[in-house]
Order: sequence, then C-alpha cells, then structure tokens
Amino acid sequence: MNNKVQTGKDGEQMASEYLAAKGYEVVERNYRYKRSEIDIIAKKEQLLVFVEVKTRSYSSFGYPEDAVNGIKIKKVIEGADQYIHEKNWCHDVQFDVISIDYSTLEIVHFEDAFY
Repeated sequence: MNNKVQTGKDGEQMASEYLAAKGYEVVERNYRYKRSEIDIIAKKEQLLVFVEVKTRSYSSFGYPEDAVNGIKIKKVIEGADQYIHEKNWCHDVQFDVISIDYSTLEIVHFEDAFY
C-alpha cells in the first residue's frame, strides 16, 4: 500500500474516532455507489451525516479541505441520495468535511459544509 493510500486510511480512522468522541455513531465507512465513495456515514440522534475526510501529510500542498471541489461534492451527493433511498431515511441529513493535517495531527470539522 502506498503512503498516500495509508495516510488516507489513517485519516479516516482518526476522523471516525473523533466523531465517536463527539457523540456520533459511525454506521458506514467507505460506502460506494457507482463512482461515488463516502468516507464516513454517521448518525447523531435524528441526523444522518455524510462525511468527506481529507488528509494531508504536508501543509505545503494547501489545506486538506481545499481538495473538496465541485466534482467531489456532486459524487458525494449522488452516493448520499442512493444511501438515503436504500435506508428509507426520512429525517435530516448533513454534509460535513473533516480536514486532517497529518504532520500536526490537527483535526478541523466543518459541519454542514455543502449541499
């Protein structure tokens, strides 16, 4: 496994632990639908949260959250729509981004980041 893939997996694990510590229940990781992948799907009470995790090893490449562009957002929403349909979810949803600077282990949680 190359370093980029491992950094991403480590970041997703850190994000899952972060969310659990904040009272979220992680219900899915790496959910896939067609060309869409959602890193984490979590619940908190009656809120279903779709989380995109971006991890960077070095800050010289910019902030991790800057990598969440329009194409990525469209794919996450497509996957979320399918998941909502599969689970017959009838409550609120939210799209978050968790940004992790792996060199400092700083985690920034952007709640309700897009839609």
